[in-house]
Amino acid sequence: MVSILKAFLLGGCICVIGQLLVDLTKITPARIMVIFVVTGVVLGLFNLYQPLIDWGGAGATVPLTGFGNTLAKGVIKEVDESGLLGVFIGGVKAGAAGITAAITFGYIMAIISKPKIKS
Repeated sequence: MVSILKAFLLGGCICVIGQLLVDLTKITPARIMVIFVVTGVVLGLFNLYQPLIDWGGAGATVPLTGFGNTLAKGVIKEVDESGLLGVFIGGVKAGAAGITAAITFGYIMAIISKPKIKS
């Protein structure tokens, strides 16, 4: 139960930051998403994101910052194993399951839902 509360609190704090950026700035949502991914990459690069994962679990891995961290860890691992080529393949290799799931479930929802064009 404590781990669920920690995940909720950490994930909620990340969402509050995003909502504040939407409400208080003129930054577009797409740019905010990029900011979150890049923040996760930078924190992962310097190994500063791992303590958040250790404390908050899914509250740190599910948001976009967690995706950025996954990309950074994948690149670091692949560079160690493959050299410079790892810069290009490490992030995709590490994030392949999440990318595939997003595309697959997005496609399924597009098939079963009845989208309406906004007027």
